Amino acid sequence: MARRADEEYDYLVKVVLIGDSGVGKTNLLSRFTRNEFNLESKSTIGVEFATRTLQVEGRIIKAQIWDTAGQERYRAITSAYYRGALGAVLVYDVTKPTTFDNISRWLKELRDHADSNITIMLVGNKTDIKHQRAVASEDAHSYAEKEGLSFIETSALDATNVEQAFQMILAEIYRGISKKNISSDEPGFGTAGVKEGKSIDVSASESNGTNKQCCST
Repeated sequence: MARRADEEYDYLVKVVLIGDSGVGKTNLLSRFTRNEFNLESKSTIGVEFATRTLQVEGRIIKAQIWDTAGQERYRAITSAYYRGALGAVLVYDVTKPTTFDNISRWLKELRDHADSNITIMLVGNKTDIKHQRAVASEDAHSYAEKEGLSFIETSALDATNVEQAFQMILAEIYRGISKKNISSDEPGFGTAGVKEGKSIDVSASESNGTNKQCCST
């Protein structure tokens, strides 16, 4: 069955957001997919996702972003959702050093449960709270370099670098796809991103947003 014009895409890419509770994963998701921010955002229960279709290096990519709960009691639930993910965004709060310290634990969990070729980005969120910064950009950058991760700092509240962060990871994923010449029938593409029989909370409907050519930083 042919897709409607507004549903056409070359690849469906699943990306997971992980990190401690309260670091701003849900607001990063809503800022990127709906250009919204909610100060009263509650902790995610289990897993929620939203999508956005955009242009990356001349291809139409439908990004399916999964927002995973940061609380310990949901860890067993969310680890199953790493399957099929081609990208992961590790988020910490630049005003809370413990959330940065815990990144190594999240990274280990990711590497234990996700595909070994998954693209990983480290994101320091809440840069708008300048007077409370407690994690230096240099420290995070050094950690990212040591672990082979890309790195960027964002603010979901004022939208700083949110678009750029997702454009960067999607461009990196696409370059990996191009290099390996993976077909759209492989896991993580087409309809493989959502498996039947799973009960999921859908927190947002699809937002097409504004298609922009990806930056190549």
